[in-house]
Amino acid sequence: MAGGERREAAGSLNPALDAARASVGALFRDRARACRSRTALIDGARQRTYAELDARSDRLAHALAARGVRRGDRVALLARNCLEYVEVELAGAKLGAITAALNWRLAGRELAHCINLVEPRVVIVQPEFAPTLDGLDLCAHERIMLGTQYEAAIEGAAAGAFQAALDPEDGLVILYTSGTTGLPKGAVISHRAMIARGLCFGAELSIPPGDTFVAWPPLYHMASTDQALSTLLRGGTVVIVDGFQPGPLLDAIAQLRMGWFILIPGMVEAMIEALRARRVQPAGIGCCGAMADLVPRQQIAEVSALLRAPYLNSFGSTETGLPPATGALIPPGEVPQRLSKRQSAFCEIRLVDAEDNEVPDGTPGELAIRAPTLFSGYWNAPETNAQDFRNGWFHMGDVFRRNADGTLDFVDRVKYMIKSGGENIYPAEIEQVILADPRVADAVVVRKTDARWGEVPVAFVARRGQGLNEAQILARCREALSGYKQPKAVHFIALEEFPRSTSGKIQRHALEARLEQAKGEA
Repeated sequence: MAGGERREAAGSLNPALDAARASVGALFRDRARACRSRTALIDGARQRTYAELDARSDRLAHALAARGVRRGDRVALLARNCLEYVEVELAGAKLGAITAALNWRLAGRELAHCINLVEPRVVIVQPEFAPTLDGLDLCAHERIMLGTQYEAAIEGAAAGAFQAALDPEDGLVILYTSGTTGLPKGAVISHRAMIARGLCFGAELSIPPGDTFVAWPPLYHMASTDQALSTLLRGGTVVIVDGFQPGPLLDAIAQLRMGWFILIPGMVEAMIEALRARRVQPAGIGCCGAMADLVPRQQIAEVSALLRAPYLNSFGSTETGLPPATGALIPPGEVPQRLSKRQSAFCEIRLVDAEDNEVPDGTPGELAIRAPTLFSGYWNAPETNAQDFRNGWFHMGDVFRRNADGTLDFVDRVKYMIKSGGENIYPAEIEQVILADPRVADAVVVRKTDARWGEVPVAFVARRGQGLNEAQILARCREALSGYKQPKAVHFIALEEFPRSTSGKIQRHALEARLEQAKGEA
């Protein structure tokens, strides 16, 4: 499927296998029958009941089919968060088309790559992004503009249920990775994987049926698309917010009970300030946060206390969903002393060395995973797929260490490892020491070329207030780390100066380029 191949949905020699086939579109239709008048989507003043969402996505599927879209074709979507986003994904799920969720923040070259990579038959776009598309060299496609043209397409389409014969391994959505040094890759998420992600979402995080999910991270990111579709398959309500807007988010927190309120790195400090300013009383949150390793520990304590909810010490990815290690919770108001993670249920993992041999407990190894939530590979990237799926396991590129009690400690990304004088240095280990200081708002450690050692670690730090200097940070590192792991310099920058991906992760390559530029100008 990752390379454009399709599997036939009918004709199995085993009738039981045919009966076991399930697709997101068919499951949503049955959920809509059971929850006809329940609110499915809220987007500001606009709402859709389950019956309305089912009917509109059916009409859109008919409209796309009339334009020649068939099972396995791609429909690209370039839009901010809006309820139409979910309609398009569900229409594709019924039709058998794959929704390619485009990142509207990308530069023109990257956006053109993402579109041409998947060769969409139709591109659905918000009017504000149409001029951007006009300036790109794109493959042939039909375009539908959200707004009047989109509504006319739905109104003019046939009514009635639309459900193509699909295989669970058919692609549902393509979510693009946030390429750090190269161009983004398109991760194909199948119907099977999305259904499994919905099951893990409910089971692992104790999300009750009918729960509310606030989709404020971009819907082109798994954080919102996975959980929004999972919520709809379970009869819940999805509240759509266009990005990090403290006002609407605080309103939702005060008025709605929700199992998981997502917070991503880089925005936790702003949420703390907003919560303190409005003194919001949460209606009830099961857990908050994500990616605790990338958040200063004092911020974890402060925001979880204000939200009165444990902080989710998660580890998943676009390719894997919530597994392999999402589920450990940090109690509200607690400054964590360690960030060990709990392996998710419904997945198998191995920690392996460079030769794919499993490493013993206490030894860092790359995490390899098998799970029903796993994606189907990167679109039209056979060499990358062969490497990453070697020996029947997906290799994540993340290094972990298994503890004697079975918990897992994140070490770092394989590609971030610094080779200094023959020693392996994992930046995350240094970052955790720096981030443990309550005077630090955020920090990242990157590599710098060095004539003597080849590479050395250098830290970029954002302060909370004043009173923290380089000598104090270096002294803290000397107390906790071996000599060869010490940062060779500390650069203080404002929190907003950290270049970030759409998932809130700091883009190290941009800071490394900044160091090399400064070195060249010296």
